Amino acid sequence: MSDPRLAVKIGRVSLKNPVVTASGTFGFAQEYNRLFPVSALGGITVKGLTLQPRAGNPPPRVVETPAGLLNAIGLQNPGLTVFLEKELPFLRELETTIIVNIAGFTIEEFARLASALDRAKGISVLELNISCPNVKAGGMAFGIDPEAAARVTRTVRAETSLPIWVKLSPNVTDIGIIAQAVEEAGAEAITLINTLAGMAIDLKKRRPLLGNRMGGLSGPAVKPIALRQVWQVYETVKIPLIGMGGISSPQDALEFMMAGASAVGVGTALFHNPFTPLNIIDGLCSYLDQEKIDRIEDIIGIAHQTG
Repeated sequence: MSDPRLAVKIGRVSLKNPVVTASGTFGFAQEYNRLFPVSALGGITVKGLTLQPRAGNPPPRVVETPAGLLNAIGLQNPGLTVFLEKELPFLRELETTIIVNIAGFTIEEFARLASALDRAKGISVLELNISCPNVKAGGMAFGIDPEAAARVTRTVRAETSLPIWVKLSPNVTDIGIIAQAVEEAGAEAITLINTLAGMAIDLKKRRPLLGNRMGGLSGPAVKPIALRQVWQVYETVKIPLIGMGGISSPQDALEFMMAGASAVGVGTALFHNPFTPLNIIDGLCSYLDQEKIDRIEDIIGIAHQTG
């Protein structure tokens, strides 16, 4: 049974607890549901979805680094049609919030995805992955340009009545400017951070270890950066934040919430211990007991208070 003290509101969305999974690390939940009842989670963010099926990047696609993980999966996914026919029926039976991460290489692709998913039952939120290459803009990612980020958000907003969360890239000079742009364009919450750009070299072969040369760095190594960006964005926008980046313990989750996150996403830690989200939920309950705090929402952004 869920603890009502852990309930949080993310705009129009109510979560039974503030722990969700990060996109790309939980598949479509079926594998994890064999290990534990995933309905215990506050929400599930599915693997990034594109209009057409994608095979992803050439291998090797994953490399361990000190305190982190580099991945260059390349948005491998079955595409919209297969998702609607084979994956969504299972997801809609789960008693938790279903967040669908969508990715496009043009604004038109984002619009078509949003329109199709708006008509599907069982989806609670669309999370916009605006860190994808924008083919029509010479390979630039939507998420590093405020105007492009706002344009995608505004276009999707016009195509769906579902709540929209926008996932921001940390690979920018000032993430606050991007956050303000998507807030003004209709985002109801912001997810941050996505992975940091990185790479590793094979000394024997004398070339990059990843088949794609570069990939996204996640895991404990990125936590201080993610925490700082959550803090910065909390002071910049009024909409709720979902913080992620190296969260692997209740202590990590509490830090992010005190910095301003209303919920937290667990990603890379799942590969080390798939029960990490449940451990975090239990730890949050223990913290409330120890500190005699009535609701987890009472600590959101508390580190910003002075005096």
